[in-house]
Amino acid sequence: MDKWLLILGCAVFVILGAAHLWLTLFSNKIEPRDAALVDAMKTISPMLTRQTTMWKAWVGFNVSHSLGAILFGLIYIVLALENYAYLKSSLVLNGLVLLVPVSYLVLAVKYWFRKPRNGIVVALVLILASIAVRMS
Repeated sequence: MDKWLLILGCAVFVILGAAHLWLTLFSNKIEPRDAALVDAMKTISPMLTRQTTMWKAWVGFNVSHSLGAILFGLIYIVLALENYAYLKSSLVLNGLVLLVPVSYLVLAVKYWFRKPRNGIVVALVLILASIAVRMS
């Protein structure tokens, strides 16, 4: 049971990351409501370099953020399916499986909005339940 709770919790990250990736690449949902701001972002470069625009950086950051959530979830799903005994015994992997969702939750509370925050809470509860079942 603990293995499947972990897989479900990590699957939430895959789903959230995939949804964010789709919204970034195939919708206008991450665009500012102000069209003038979008136009400005497409022409203004950051202070760091003139080799990109704020728009390209914005899209790139959102895509890489999505890929990070997907990768986190998939790595733990694969580990749970292929070598759960090793996953259970690794202090580093057990620490990261908590650190990453807690970090995402802090970001969600501070910077994001309700839906991703709620999804992360569900994922974290499932992961914590997995650990609790394993330890009981």
